[in-house]
Amino acid sequence: MANNYQQPYQPAPLQNSTTAIVSLIAGIAGLTVFPVIGSIVAVILGHMAKGEIARSGGALGGGGAATVGLVLGYVGIGLTVLGLCGVGLFFLCPLLAVIFNSSSNNSWLPLLQFVA
Repeated sequence: MANNYQQPYQPAPLQNSTTAIVSLIAGIAGLTVFPVIGSIVAVILGHMAKGEIARSGGALGGGGAATVGLVLGYVGIGLTVLGLCGVGLFFLCPLLAVIFNSSSNNSWLPLLQFVA
């Protein structure tokens, strides 16, 4: 007995954008091993991938990977900025205390003992 029914049409799977995948990997690396460089690369490549996917007219996939790469990149950049502000405050606050307390003699000695 022969089967005379047709196979249902299955569209070819979308090819993911390589730029989106690299953006995702750079975003993960930006939060782990390459804090500044990885995050910047993730943001740049994420925006490039979004544009590439939009221009492809539906031929490329990977929009989710590009979005996650962008988010991880921006989070990494934000954490870097917060960390730099924290380090700056750590060094600025004792300096300001020394400057404002310099009117009395030896007022800076306890502060230097605290910092050292």
